[in-house]
Amino acid sequence: MEHITTPKVENVKLLDRYTNRKAANGTLYLTATHLIYVDASTDVRKETWILHHHIATVEKLPLTTAGYPLLIHCKNFHVAHFVIGQERDCHEVYTSLLKLSQPAKPEELYAFSYNPKVSKESREIGWKLIDLKVDYQRMGIPNDYWELTDVNKDYEVCNTYPSEIVVPRAASKAVVIGSSRFRSRGRIPVLSYLYKENNLNAMANRAAGKGYENEDNYDNIRFKFIGIENIHVMRSSLQKLLEVCEMKSPSMSDFLTGLENSGWLRHIKAVMDAGVFLAKAVKDEKASVLVHCSDGWDRTAQVCSLASVLLDPFYRTFKGFMVLIEKEWIAMGHKFSHRCGHLDGDPKEVSPVFTQFIECVWQLMQQFPCSFEFSERFLLEIHDHVYSCQFGNFLGNCHKEREDLKIFEKTHSLWPFLLQKKQELRNPLYKGFTAYKELQPNTLPFSFQFWCGMYNRFDKGMHPKQCVLDYLLNCMSQKMKLEDNASELENKLPFLDGPLPSESSSLSKVGHTTSRTPMLNTPQGYEGEPPPVLSNGALMGDVDVPSGVDQKHKENLSHHRDLQDLSDTPHVLDSEVKGGKPEHY
Repeated sequence: MEHITTPKVENVKLLDRYTNRKAANGTLYLTATHLIYVDASTDVRKETWILHHHIATVEKLPLTTAGYPLLIHCKNFHVAHFVIGQERDCHEVYTSLLKLSQPAKPEELYAFSYNPKVSKESREIGWKLIDLKVDYQRMGIPNDYWELTDVNKDYEVCNTYPSEIVVPRAASKAVVIGSSRFRSRGRIPVLSYLYKENNLNAMANRAAGKGYENEDNYDNIRFKFIGIENIHVMRSSLQKLLEVCEMKSPSMSDFLTGLENSGWLRHIKAVMDAGVFLAKAVKDEKASVLVHCSDGWDRTAQVCSLASVLLDPFYRTFKGFMVLIEKEWIAMGHKFSHRCGHLDGDPKEVSPVFTQFIECVWQLMQQFPCSFEFSERFLLEIHDHVYSCQFGNFLGNCHKEREDLKIFEKTHSLWPFLLQKKQELRNPLYKGFTAYKELQPNTLPFSFQFWCGMYNRFDKGMHPKQCVLDYLLNCMSQKMKLEDNASELENKLPFLDGPLPSESSSLSKVGHTTSRTPMLNTPQGYEGEPPPVLSNGALMGDVDVPSGVDQKHKENLSHHRDLQDLSDTPHVLDSEVKGGKPEHY
Protein backbone atom coordinates (compact mmCIF):
# COMPACT_ATOMS: atom_id res chain seq x y z
CA MET A 1 0.00 0.00 0.00
CA GLU A 2 2.98 2.35 0.44
CA HIS A 3 3.18 2.57 -3.36
CA ILE A 4 -0.36 4.02 -3.64
CA THR A 5 -0.48 7.79 -3.32
CA THR A 6 -3.87 8.29 -4.97
CA PRO A 7 -6.25 5.38 -4.22
CA LYS A 8 -9.26 6.90 -5.99
CA VAL A 9 -9.72 9.06 -9.10
CA GLU A 10 -13.15 10.17 -10.31
CA ASN A 11 -14.37 11.16 -13.79
CA VAL A 12 -12.05 8.74 -15.57
CA LYS A 13 -12.94 7.71 -19.12
CA LEU A 14 -12.45 4.18 -20.46
CA LEU A 15 -12.17 4.00 -24.25
CA ASP A 16 -13.32 1.12 -26.42
CA ARG A 17 -11.25 0.99 -29.58
CA TYR A 18 -13.67 -1.17 -31.56
CA THR A 19 -16.91 0.78 -31.17
CA ASN A 20 -17.98 4.31 -31.94
CA ARG A 21 -20.06 4.57 -28.78
CA LYS A 22 -19.36 7.22 -26.20
CA ALA A 23 -16.51 6.43 -23.83
CA ALA A 24 -17.45 5.08 -20.42
CA ASN A 25 -17.13 7.46 -17.50
CA GLY A 26 -16.46 6.27 -13.98
CA THR A 27 -14.16 5.97 -10.99
CA LEU A 28 -10.73 4.33 -10.90
CA TYR A 29 -9.54 2.67 -7.68
CA LEU A 30 -6.11 1.34 -6.76
CA THR A 31 -5.95 -1.44 -4.16
CA ALA A 32 -3.02 -3.49 -2.93
CA THR A 33 -3.67 -6.16 -5.57
CA HIS A 34 -5.96 -4.75 -8.29
CA LEU A 35 -6.81 -1.75 -10.39
CA ILE A 36 -10.62 -1.48 -10.35
CA TYR A 37 -12.66 0.68 -12.69
CA VAL A 38 -16.36 1.23 -11.90
CA ASP A 39 -18.42 2.47 -14.84
CA ALA A 40 -20.93 5.09 -13.67
CA SER A 41 -22.39 5.75 -17.13
CA THR A 42 -24.66 2.68 -17.16
CA ASP A 43 -27.74 1.77 -15.16
CA VAL A 44 -26.20 -1.58 -14.19
CA ARG A 45 -23.00 -1.45 -12.15
CA LYS A 46 -20.13 -2.57 -14.36
CA GLU A 47 -16.66 -3.20 -12.99
CA THR A 48 -13.33 -3.86 -14.71
CA TRP A 49 -10.69 -5.56 -12.57
CA ILE A 50 -7.03 -5.69 -13.58
CA LEU A 51 -4.59 -7.59 -11.40
CA HIS A 52 -1.38 -5.62 -10.88
CA HIS A 53 0.78 -8.64 -11.76
CA HIS A 54 -1.00 -8.95 -15.11
CA ILE A 55 0.23 -5.53 -16.18
CA ALA A 56 3.11 -5.71 -18.65
CA THR A 57 3.51 -2.03 -19.56
CA VAL A 58 2.04 1.32 -18.53
CA GLU A 59 2.35 4.31 -20.89
CA LYS A 60 1.48 7.98 -20.52
CA LEU A 61 0.37 9.21 -23.95
CA PRO A 62 0.39 12.82 -25.20
CA LEU A 63 -2.28 15.15 -23.87
CA THR A 64 -5.61 15.17 -25.76
CA THR A 65 -8.63 17.45 -25.59
CA ALA A 66 -10.32 14.88 -23.34
CA GLY A 67 -7.49 14.71 -20.83
CA TYR A 68 -4.36 12.71 -20.01
CA PRO A 69 -4.35 9.20 -21.57
CA LEU A 70 -2.96 6.18 -19.71
CA LEU A 71 -2.48 3.02 -21.79
CA ILE A 72 -2.11 -0.33 -20.03
CA HIS A 73 -1.02 -3.54 -21.77
CA CYS A 74 -1.47 -6.79 -19.84
CA LYS A 75 0.33 -10.11 -20.05
CA ASN A 76 -2.99 -11.85 -20.69
CA PHE A 77 -3.49 -9.49 -23.68
CA HIS A 78 -6.01 -7.19 -22.03
CA VAL A 79 -5.56 -3.58 -23.18
CA ALA A 80 -7.11 -0.75 -21.15
CA HIS A 81 -7.09 2.84 -22.40
CA PHE A 82 -7.98 5.35 -19.68
CA VAL A 83 -8.23 9.13 -19.95
CA ILE A 84 -7.75 11.03 -16.66
CA GLY A 85 -8.76 14.64 -16.26
CA GLN A 86 -5.89 15.96 -14.15
CA GLU A 87 -2.20 15.57 -15.02
CA ARG A 88 -1.23 15.08 -11.37
CA ASP A 89 -3.72 12.23 -10.91
CA CYS A 90 -2.54 10.58 -14.12
CA HIS A 91 1.12 10.78 -13.08
CA GLU A 92 0.46 9.39 -9.59
CA VAL A 93 -1.56 6.46 -10.94
CA TYR A 94 1.18 5.85 -13.51
CA THR A 95 4.02 5.77 -10.96
CA SER A 96 1.99 3.61 -8.58
CA LEU A 97 1.22 1.03 -11.27
CA LEU A 98 4.88 0.84 -12.32
CA LYS A 99 5.85 -0.16 -8.78
CA LEU A 100 2.85 -2.39 -8.10
CA SER A 101 3.21 -4.36 -11.35
CA GLN A 102 6.96 -5.00 -10.95
CA PRO A 103 7.68 -6.10 -7.36
CA ALA A 104 11.32 -6.13 -6.32
CA LYS A 105 11.05 -9.08 -3.91
CA PRO A 106 9.33 -12.47 -4.29
CA GLU A 107 7.58 -11.95 -0.94
CA GLU A 108 5.65 -9.03 -2.50
CA LEU A 109 3.94 -11.31 -5.02
CA TYR A 110 0.19 -11.81 -4.70
CA ALA A 111 0.44 -15.49 -3.76
CA PHE A 112 1.93 -14.64 -0.37
CA SER A 113 -1.05 -12.48 0.60
CA TYR A 114 -3.80 -14.40 -1.20
CA ASN A 115 -6.08 -15.97 1.41
CA PRO A 116 -9.01 -18.07 0.10
CA LYS A 117 -10.14 -18.88 3.67
CA VAL A 118 -9.35 -22.59 3.62
CA SER A 119 -7.79 -24.62 6.39
CA LYS A 120 -4.11 -25.42 6.63
CA GLU A 121 -4.92 -29.07 6.03
CA SER A 122 -6.81 -28.26 2.82
CA ARG A 123 -3.90 -26.19 1.55
CA GLU A 124 -1.46 -29.06 2.24
CA ILE A 125 -3.75 -31.55 0.52
CA GLY A 126 -3.95 -29.23 -2.47
CA TRP A 127 -0.19 -29.33 -2.92
CA LYS A 128 -0.25 -33.16 -2.79
CA LEU A 129 -2.94 -33.41 -5.47
CA ILE A 130 -0.37 -33.90 -8.24
CA ASP A 131 2.09 -36.71 -7.52
CA LEU A 132 4.64 -37.28 -10.28
CA LYS A 133 5.58 -40.68 -8.84
CA VAL A 134 2.11 -41.91 -9.74
CA ASP A 135 2.61 -40.82 -13.35
CA TYR A 136 5.94 -42.61 -13.59
CA GLN A 137 4.29 -45.72 -12.16
CA ARG A 138 1.60 -45.39 -14.81
CA MET A 139 4.35 -45.50 -17.44
CA GLY A 140 5.69 -48.70 -15.88
CA ILE A 141 8.60 -47.26 -13.91
CA PRO A 142 10.58 -48.73 -12.24
CA ASN A 143 11.37 -51.52 -14.69
CA ASP A 144 14.43 -53.35 -16.01
CA TYR A 145 15.75 -50.24 -17.73
CA TRP A 146 14.66 -47.21 -15.70
CA GLU A 147 14.38 -46.22 -12.06
CA LEU A 148 13.30 -43.22 -9.98
CA THR A 149 16.25 -42.11 -7.87
CA ASP A 150 16.82 -39.50 -5.17
CA VAL A 151 20.41 -38.98 -6.25
CA ASN A 152 19.63 -35.26 -6.54
CA LYS A 153 17.97 -34.94 -3.12
CA ASP A 154 20.50 -32.33 -1.97
CA TYR A 155 20.67 -30.76 -5.45
CA GLU A 156 24.31 -31.82 -5.74
CA VAL A 157 23.79 -33.12 -9.29
CA CYS A 158 21.69 -30.23 -10.64
CA ASN A 159 20.18 -27.37 -8.68
CA THR A 160 17.52 -26.67 -11.33
CA TYR A 161 16.21 -30.27 -11.38
CA PRO A 162 13.82 -31.78 -8.81
CA SER A 163 15.14 -33.92 -5.96
CA GLU A 164 13.93 -37.12 -7.67
CA ILE A 165 14.69 -37.91 -11.31
CA VAL A 166 14.32 -40.93 -13.59
CA VAL A 167 17.61 -42.26 -14.98
CA PRO A 168 18.79 -45.55 -16.56
CA ARG A 169 18.96 -48.33 -14.00
CA ALA A 170 22.45 -49.21 -15.22
CA ALA A 171 23.76 -45.76 -14.27
CA SER A 172 25.24 -45.75 -10.76
CA LYS A 173 25.25 -42.68 -8.53
CA ALA A 174 28.90 -42.09 -9.41
CA VAL A 175 28.10 -42.21 -13.12
CA VAL A 176 25.21 -39.77 -12.73
CA ILE A 177 27.25 -37.28 -10.72
CA GLY A 178 30.23 -37.63 -13.03
CA SER A 179 28.07 -37.09 -16.12
CA SER A 180 26.66 -33.89 -14.67
CA ARG A 181 30.11 -32.27 -14.82
CA PHE A 182 30.01 -32.44 -18.61
CA ARG A 183 26.62 -30.74 -18.86
CA SER A 184 25.64 -27.09 -18.71
CA ARG A 185 24.51 -26.44 -15.12
CA GLY A 186 24.60 -30.18 -14.50
CA ARG A 187 21.40 -30.77 -16.49
CA ILE A 188 22.03 -34.39 -17.47
CA PRO A 189 19.64 -36.41 -19.66
CA VAL A 190 16.69 -37.67 -17.61
CA LEU A 191 13.54 -39.49 -18.66
CA SER A 192 10.65 -37.41 -19.91
CA TYR A 193 8.23 -40.02 -21.24
CA LEU A 194 8.24 -43.80 -21.67
CA TYR A 195 6.01 -45.13 -24.41
CA LYS A 196 4.27 -48.11 -22.83
CA GLU A 197 2.91 -49.75 -26.00
CA ASN A 198 6.14 -51.75 -26.55
CA ASN A 199 7.61 -51.10 -23.08
CA LEU A 200 11.08 -51.28 -24.64
CA ASN A 201 13.48 -48.39 -24.83
CA ALA A 202 11.11 -46.15 -26.76
CA MET A 203 10.99 -42.92 -24.80
CA ALA A 204 11.35 -39.20 -25.12
CA ASN A 205 14.33 -37.93 -23.16
CA ARG A 206 15.03 -34.40 -22.05
CA ALA A 207 18.59 -33.20 -21.95
CA ALA A 208 20.53 -30.01 -21.66
CA GLY A 209 23.97 -28.75 -22.54
CA LYS A 210 25.48 -26.12 -24.76
CA GLY A 211 26.18 -27.06 -28.35
CA TYR A 212 25.17 -30.51 -29.58
CA GLU A 213 26.25 -34.12 -29.23
CA ASN A 214 29.29 -35.54 -31.03
CA GLU A 215 28.17 -38.32 -33.35
CA ASP A 216 31.46 -40.15 -32.85
CA ASN A 217 30.40 -40.99 -29.30
CA TYR A 218 27.32 -42.94 -30.34
CA ASP A 219 26.45 -45.93 -32.51
CA ASN A 220 23.41 -45.99 -34.78
CA ILE A 221 22.46 -42.36 -34.19
CA ARG A 222 20.57 -39.95 -36.45
CA PHE A 223 20.56 -36.18 -35.96
CA LYS A 224 17.52 -34.04 -36.63
CA PHE A 225 17.87 -30.28 -36.26
CA ILE A 226 14.59 -28.46 -35.58
CA GLY A 227 14.25 -24.84 -36.57
CA ILE A 228 12.73 -23.38 -33.41
CA GLU A 229 14.01 -19.87 -32.80
CA ASN A 230 15.41 -18.55 -29.52
CA ILE A 231 13.54 -16.62 -26.82
CA HIS A 232 14.48 -13.21 -28.24
CA VAL A 233 13.00 -13.94 -31.67
CA MET A 234 9.82 -15.27 -30.02
CA ARG A 235 9.44 -12.16 -27.87
CA SER A 236 9.79 -9.91 -30.91
CA SER A 237 7.33 -12.02 -32.90
CA LEU A 238 4.66 -11.77 -30.22
CA GLN A 239 5.08 -8.01 -30.02
CA LYS A 240 4.50 -7.73 -33.77
CA LEU A 241 1.44 -9.95 -33.48
CA LEU A 242 -0.05 -7.76 -30.76
CA GLU A 243 0.53 -4.66 -32.86
CA VAL A 244 -1.58 -6.29 -35.56
CA CYS A 245 -4.29 -7.18 -33.04
CA GLU A 246 -4.45 -3.57 -31.86
CA MET A 247 -4.90 -1.94 -35.26
CA LYS A 248 -8.09 0.14 -34.98
CA SER A 249 -9.69 -0.49 -38.37
CA PRO A 250 -7.46 -2.72 -40.48
CA SER A 251 -8.43 -3.97 -43.90
CA MET A 252 -8.36 -7.70 -44.45
CA SER A 253 -5.17 -7.26 -46.48
CA ASP A 254 -3.50 -5.24 -43.72
CA PHE A 255 -4.42 -7.77 -41.05
CA LEU A 256 -3.27 -10.83 -43.01
CA THR A 257 -0.06 -9.12 -44.09
CA GLY A 258 0.70 -8.08 -40.52
CA LEU A 259 -0.05 -11.57 -39.23
CA GLU A 260 2.30 -13.09 -41.78
CA ASN A 261 5.06 -10.56 -41.10
CA SER A 262 4.92 -11.25 -37.38
CA GLY A 263 6.01 -14.83 -38.04
CA TRP A 264 3.99 -16.01 -35.03
CA LEU A 265 2.13 -18.86 -36.70
CA ARG A 266 5.35 -20.01 -38.38
CA HIS A 267 6.88 -20.38 -34.92
CA ILE A 268 3.82 -22.27 -33.69
CA LYS A 269 4.14 -24.59 -36.68
CA ALA A 270 7.84 -25.17 -35.93
CA VAL A 271 7.06 -26.28 -32.37
CA MET A 272 4.23 -28.48 -33.63
CA ASP A 273 6.46 -30.05 -36.29
CA ALA A 274 9.03 -30.92 -33.64
CA GLY A 275 6.41 -32.52 -31.40
CA VAL A 276 5.05 -34.56 -34.31
CA PHE A 277 8.57 -35.68 -35.24
CA LEU A 278 9.20 -36.90 -31.67
CA ALA A 279 5.89 -38.74 -31.47
CA LYS A 280 6.46 -40.51 -34.79
CA ALA A 281 10.02 -41.47 -33.89
CA VAL A 282 8.91 -43.02 -30.61
CA LYS A 283 5.73 -44.68 -31.88
CA ASP A 284 6.48 -45.65 -35.47
CA GLU A 285 10.24 -46.10 -35.49
CA LYS A 286 10.42 -47.54 -31.94
CA ALA A 287 13.37 -45.21 -31.36
CA SER A 288 14.80 -43.62 -28.25
CA VAL A 289 14.95 -39.86 -28.66
CA LEU A 290 17.30 -37.41 -26.97
CA VAL A 291 15.84 -33.89 -27.02
CA HIS A 292 18.52 -31.27 -26.79
CA CYS A 293 18.63 -27.47 -26.68
CA SER A 294 20.84 -24.85 -25.05
CA ASP A 295 19.64 -25.31 -21.48
CA GLY A 296 16.71 -27.69 -21.68
CA TRP A 297 14.09 -25.50 -20.05
CA ASP A 298 12.48 -23.70 -23.02
CA ARG A 299 12.28 -25.45 -26.39
CA THR A 300 12.91 -28.83 -24.76
CA ALA A 301 9.94 -28.35 -22.47
CA GLN A 302 7.77 -27.30 -25.40
CA VAL A 303 8.44 -30.25 -27.67
CA CYS A 304 8.63 -32.97 -24.98
CA SER A 305 5.30 -31.97 -23.47
CA LEU A 306 3.65 -31.57 -26.88
CA ALA A 307 4.87 -35.01 -27.99
CA SER A 308 3.44 -36.46 -24.78
CA VAL A 309 0.03 -34.90 -25.58
CA LEU A 310 0.15 -36.48 -29.04
CA LEU A 311 1.14 -39.92 -27.74
CA ASP A 312 -0.85 -40.30 -24.54
CA PRO A 313 -4.61 -39.58 -24.08
CA PHE A 314 -4.07 -39.29 -20.31
CA TYR A 315 -2.41 -35.91 -20.86
CA ARG A 316 -5.57 -34.72 -22.63
CA THR A 317 -7.61 -35.03 -19.44
CA PHE A 318 -7.90 -32.42 -16.68
CA LYS A 319 -5.69 -34.29 -14.24
CA GLY A 320 -3.27 -35.48 -16.92
CA PHE A 321 -2.67 -32.01 -18.32
CA MET A 322 -1.90 -30.74 -14.82
CA VAL A 323 0.54 -33.61 -14.32
CA LEU A 324 2.21 -32.81 -17.65
CA ILE A 325 2.74 -29.14 -16.77
CA GLU A 326 4.00 -30.09 -13.32
CA LYS A 327 6.41 -32.67 -14.74
CA GLU A 328 7.77 -31.06 -17.90
CA TRP A 329 7.66 -27.38 -16.95
CA ILE A 330 7.55 -26.80 -13.22
CA ALA A 331 9.68 -29.71 -11.96
CA MET A 332 12.21 -29.56 -14.79
CA GLY A 333 13.08 -25.93 -14.23
CA HIS A 334 11.34 -23.77 -16.81
CA LYS A 335 12.24 -20.24 -15.70
CA PHE A 336 8.71 -19.01 -15.07
CA SER A 337 9.86 -16.08 -12.98
CA HIS A 338 12.18 -14.77 -15.71
CA ARG A 339 10.11 -15.71 -18.77
CA CYS A 340 6.90 -14.21 -17.33
CA GLY A 341 8.55 -11.15 -15.78
CA HIS A 342 7.14 -11.78 -12.32
CA LEU A 343 9.75 -9.52 -10.69
CA ASP A 344 11.59 -6.37 -11.70
CA GLY A 345 14.47 -7.79 -13.75
CA ASP A 346 16.08 -8.11 -17.16
CA PRO A 347 13.37 -7.60 -19.85
CA LYS A 348 15.48 -9.64 -22.30
CA GLU A 349 14.74 -12.74 -20.20
CA VAL A 350 10.99 -12.39 -20.84
CA SER A 351 9.62 -14.62 -23.60
CA PRO A 352 6.26 -16.29 -24.43
CA VAL A 353 7.59 -19.86 -24.34
CA PHE A 354 4.74 -21.28 -22.25
CA THR A 355 2.18 -19.25 -24.22
CA GLN A 356 3.36 -21.02 -27.39
CA PHE A 357 2.88 -24.43 -25.80
CA ILE A 358 -0.65 -23.52 -24.68
CA GLU A 359 -1.43 -22.32 -28.20
CA CYS A 360 -0.08 -25.54 -29.74
CA VAL A 361 -2.51 -27.49 -27.56
CA TRP A 362 -5.33 -25.18 -28.68
CA GLN A 363 -4.38 -25.76 -32.32
CA LEU A 364 -4.67 -29.50 -31.67
CA MET A 365 -8.09 -28.97 -30.13
CA GLN A 366 -9.25 -27.33 -33.36
CA GLN A 367 -8.27 -30.40 -35.34
CA PHE A 368 -9.44 -32.95 -32.75
CA PRO A 369 -12.39 -31.35 -30.91
CA CYS A 370 -13.58 -34.61 -29.34
CA SER A 371 -10.26 -35.81 -27.92
CA PHE A 372 -9.70 -33.35 -25.04
CA GLU A 373 -11.61 -33.48 -21.76
CA PHE A 374 -11.16 -29.74 -21.24
CA SER A 375 -12.21 -26.72 -23.28
CA GLU A 376 -10.47 -23.58 -24.47
CA ARG A 377 -11.48 -21.87 -21.21
CA PHE A 378 -9.31 -24.28 -19.25
CA LEU A 379 -6.24 -23.30 -21.27
CA LEU A 380 -7.03 -19.61 -20.80
CA GLU A 381 -7.44 -20.06 -17.03
CA ILE A 382 -4.04 -21.72 -16.77
CA HIS A 383 -2.41 -19.08 -18.94
CA ASP A 384 -3.94 -16.28 -16.86
CA HIS A 385 -2.70 -17.76 -13.60
CA VAL A 386 0.81 -18.39 -14.87
CA TYR A 387 1.09 -14.60 -14.95
CA SER A 388 -1.24 -13.67 -12.07
CA CYS A 389 1.09 -14.88 -9.28
CA GLN A 390 -2.07 -15.65 -7.31
CA PHE A 391 -0.96 -19.24 -6.75
CA GLY A 392 2.48 -20.55 -5.89
CA ASN A 393 2.90 -23.14 -8.66
CA PHE A 394 4.65 -20.87 -11.16
CA LEU A 395 6.71 -18.72 -8.81
CA GLY A 396 10.49 -19.00 -8.96
CA ASN A 397 12.59 -20.67 -11.64
CA CYS A 398 13.06 -24.16 -10.21
CA HIS A 399 12.05 -26.50 -7.40
CA LYS A 400 14.93 -25.48 -5.17
CA GLU A 401 13.92 -21.81 -5.37
CA ARG A 402 10.37 -22.72 -4.42
CA GLU A 403 11.61 -24.61 -1.41
CA ASP A 404 13.77 -21.66 -0.37
CA LEU A 405 10.74 -19.34 -0.70
CA LYS A 406 8.61 -21.83 1.31
CA ILE A 407 6.03 -21.82 -1.46
CA PHE A 408 4.40 -25.01 -0.19
CA GLU A 409 3.95 -23.63 3.33
CA LYS A 410 2.94 -20.05 2.50
CA THR A 411 0.93 -20.19 -0.74
CA HIS A 412 -1.86 -22.20 -2.36
CA SER A 413 -1.83 -24.52 -5.37
CA LEU A 414 -3.72 -23.70 -8.56
CA TRP A 415 -4.83 -27.26 -9.34
CA PRO A 416 -7.58 -27.69 -6.68
CA PHE A 417 -8.97 -24.29 -7.71
CA LEU A 418 -9.27 -25.44 -11.34
CA LEU A 419 -10.75 -28.83 -10.47
CA GLN A 420 -13.51 -27.08 -8.52
CA LYS A 421 -14.43 -25.33 -11.79
CA LYS A 422 -14.26 -28.55 -13.79
CA GLN A 423 -17.93 -28.45 -14.80
CA GLU A 424 -17.65 -25.07 -16.50
CA LEU A 425 -14.24 -25.84 -18.05
CA ARG A 426 -15.05 -29.22 -19.56
CA ASN A 427 -15.44 -30.03 -23.25
CA PRO A 428 -18.99 -31.25 -24.00
CA LEU A 429 -17.76 -33.07 -27.12
CA TYR A 430 -15.19 -35.21 -25.28
CA LYS A 431 -15.57 -38.85 -26.32
CA GLY A 432 -13.64 -40.37 -23.46
CA PHE A 433 -10.20 -41.61 -22.60
CA THR A 434 -10.15 -44.52 -25.05
CA ALA A 435 -11.72 -42.83 -28.08
CA TYR A 436 -8.40 -41.54 -29.39
CA LYS A 437 -4.96 -42.96 -28.74
CA GLU A 438 -2.27 -41.16 -30.70
CA LEU A 439 -3.07 -37.91 -32.49
CA GLN A 440 -1.63 -37.30 -35.94
CA PRO A 441 -2.25 -33.64 -36.73
CA ASN A 442 -1.98 -31.97 -40.08
CA THR A 443 0.88 -29.45 -39.94
CA LEU A 444 0.47 -27.85 -43.36
CA PRO A 445 0.31 -24.04 -43.08
CA PHE A 446 -3.43 -23.81 -43.75
CA SER A 447 -4.07 -25.99 -40.65
CA PHE A 448 -3.05 -23.23 -38.23
CA GLN A 449 -5.55 -20.61 -37.12
CA PHE A 450 -5.25 -17.22 -35.48
CA TRP A 451 -6.37 -17.62 -31.86
CA CYS A 452 -8.75 -14.72 -31.51
CA GLY A 453 -10.00 -16.10 -28.18
CA MET A 454 -6.56 -15.54 -26.69
CA TYR A 455 -5.22 -12.38 -28.28
CA ASN A 456 -8.49 -10.42 -28.70
CA ARG A 457 -10.37 -11.98 -25.82
CA PHE A 458 -11.10 -8.72 -23.98
CA ASP A 459 -12.21 -6.65 -26.95
CA LYS A 460 -15.93 -6.59 -26.23
CA GLY A 461 -16.69 -4.21 -29.06
CA MET A 462 -15.68 -6.68 -31.76
CA HIS A 463 -18.19 -8.93 -33.50
CA PRO A 464 -19.55 -11.95 -31.57
CA LYS A 465 -17.13 -14.81 -31.19
CA GLN A 466 -19.17 -17.41 -29.39
CA CYS A 467 -17.65 -20.83 -29.85
CA VAL A 468 -19.92 -23.74 -30.77
CA LEU A 469 -18.46 -25.71 -27.86
CA ASP A 470 -19.22 -22.93 -25.39
CA TYR A 471 -22.79 -22.68 -26.65
CA LEU A 472 -23.30 -26.42 -26.35
CA LEU A 473 -21.80 -26.45 -22.85
CA ASN A 474 -24.16 -23.66 -21.77
CA CYS A 475 -27.14 -25.53 -23.22
CA MET A 476 -26.18 -28.72 -21.42
CA SER A 477 -25.70 -26.84 -18.16
CA GLN A 478 -29.13 -25.27 -18.47
CA LYS A 479 -30.62 -28.66 -19.31
CA MET A 480 -29.19 -30.13 -16.10
CA LYS A 481 -30.68 -27.30 -14.05
CA LEU A 482 -34.08 -27.80 -15.61
CA GLU A 483 -33.91 -31.55 -14.97
CA ASP A 484 -33.08 -30.86 -11.33
CA ASN A 485 -36.08 -28.55 -11.11
CA ALA A 486 -38.31 -31.18 -12.70
CA SER A 487 -37.18 -33.85 -10.24
CA GLU A 488 -37.78 -31.54 -7.31
CA LEU A 489 -41.30 -30.78 -8.49
CA GLU A 490 -42.15 -34.42 -9.10
CA ASN A 491 -41.02 -35.23 -5.57
CA LYS A 492 -43.48 -32.66 -4.23
CA LEU A 493 -46.50 -34.10 -6.06
CA PRO A 494 -47.41 -36.79 -3.45
CA PHE A 495 -47.56 -34.14 -0.72
CA LEU A 496 -50.12 -31.87 -2.36
CA ASP A 497 -53.26 -31.01 -0.38
CA GLY A 498 -56.53 -32.45 -1.61
CA PRO A 499 -57.38 -35.58 -3.59
CA LEU A 500 -55.87 -36.10 -7.04
CA PRO A 501 -58.40 -36.05 -9.84
CA SER A 502 -59.25 -39.37 -11.45
CA GLU A 503 -57.96 -40.47 -14.82
CA SER A 504 -61.23 -39.58 -16.51
CA SER A 505 -61.41 -36.06 -15.12
CA SER A 506 -57.76 -35.09 -15.50
CA LEU A 507 -58.11 -33.71 -19.00
CA SER A 508 -57.75 -29.97 -19.02
CA LYS A 509 -57.10 -27.40 -21.65
CA VAL A 510 -54.55 -24.64 -21.62
CA GLY A 511 -54.57 -22.88 -24.95
CA HIS A 512 -54.70 -25.50 -27.69
CA THR A 513 -52.98 -28.37 -25.85
CA THR A 514 -54.20 -31.09 -23.52
CA SER A 515 -52.51 -33.12 -20.84
CA ARG A 516 -53.11 -36.00 -18.48
CA THR A 517 -50.84 -34.44 -15.89
CA PRO A 518 -52.44 -34.23 -12.39
CA MET A 519 -53.07 -30.56 -11.74
CA LEU A 520 -52.64 -28.55 -8.58
CA ASN A 521 -55.72 -27.50 -6.67
CA THR A 522 -54.17 -24.07 -6.23
CA PRO A 523 -50.80 -22.86 -7.59
CA GLN A 524 -50.38 -20.84 -4.39
CA GLY A 525 -49.55 -24.07 -2.58
CA TYR A 526 -45.87 -23.37 -3.29
CA GLU A 527 -43.76 -20.68 -1.71
CA GLY A 528 -42.68 -17.94 -4.08
CA GLU A 529 -43.40 -18.03 -7.79
CA PRO A 530 -45.70 -20.97 -8.75
CA PRO A 531 -43.73 -23.57 -10.74
CA PRO A 532 -44.95 -25.67 -13.67
CA VAL A 533 -46.05 -29.27 -13.30
CA LEU A 534 -44.30 -31.97 -15.28
CA SER A 535 -45.29 -35.54 -15.96
CA ASN A 536 -42.92 -38.24 -17.16
CA GLY A 537 -43.88 -37.63 -20.74
CA ALA A 538 -44.10 -33.85 -20.63
CA LEU A 539 -40.68 -33.33 -22.22
CA MET A 540 -41.54 -35.40 -25.26
CA GLY A 541 -44.49 -33.33 -26.44
CA ASP A 542 -46.19 -30.00 -25.87
CA VAL A 543 -46.00 -28.59 -22.38
CA ASP A 544 -49.15 -27.84 -20.40
CA VAL A 545 -48.91 -25.13 -17.79
CA PRO A 546 -51.50 -24.72 -15.05
CA SER A 547 -53.31 -21.49 -14.55
CA GLY A 548 -51.25 -18.87 -12.76
CA VAL A 549 -47.86 -19.83 -14.27
CA ASP A 550 -46.28 -17.04 -16.27
CA GLN A 551 -44.98 -17.12 -19.81
CA LYS A 552 -41.36 -17.40 -18.62
CA HIS A 553 -42.04 -20.89 -17.28
CA LYS A 554 -43.62 -21.88 -20.56
CA GLU A 555 -40.52 -20.77 -22.42
CA ASN A 556 -38.23 -22.59 -20.00
CA LEU A 557 -40.15 -25.82 -20.36
CA SER A 558 -40.25 -25.51 -24.11
CA HIS A 559 -36.49 -24.89 -24.12
CA HIS A 560 -36.06 -27.90 -21.85
CA ARG A 561 -37.77 -30.05 -24.46
CA ASP A 562 -35.42 -28.71 -27.16
CA LEU A 563 -32.40 -29.47 -24.99
CA GLN A 564 -33.65 -33.02 -24.51
CA ASP A 565 -33.54 -33.45 -28.27
CA LEU A 566 -30.07 -31.86 -28.39
CA SER A 567 -28.70 -34.19 -25.75
CA ASP A 568 -29.57 -37.19 -27.93
CA THR A 569 -26.97 -36.04 -30.47
CA PRO A 570 -23.71 -37.84 -29.59
CA HIS A 571 -21.36 -35.15 -30.90
CA VAL A 572 -20.92 -32.28 -33.31
CA LEU A 573 -19.10 -33.04 -36.54
CA ASP A 574 -15.54 -31.72 -36.86
CA SER A 575 -16.49 -29.50 -39.78
CA GLU A 576 -19.21 -27.83 -37.70
CA VAL A 577 -16.84 -27.06 -34.85
CA LYS A 578 -14.09 -25.65 -37.01
CA GLY A 579 -16.42 -23.01 -38.35
CA GLY A 580 -17.11 -21.59 -34.89
CA LYS A 581 -15.35 -18.61 -33.37
CA PRO A 582 -14.27 -18.53 -29.75
CA GLU A 583 -16.13 -16.41 -27.25
CA HIS A 584 -14.66 -13.45 -25.45
CA TYR A 585 -14.68 -13.32 -21.69
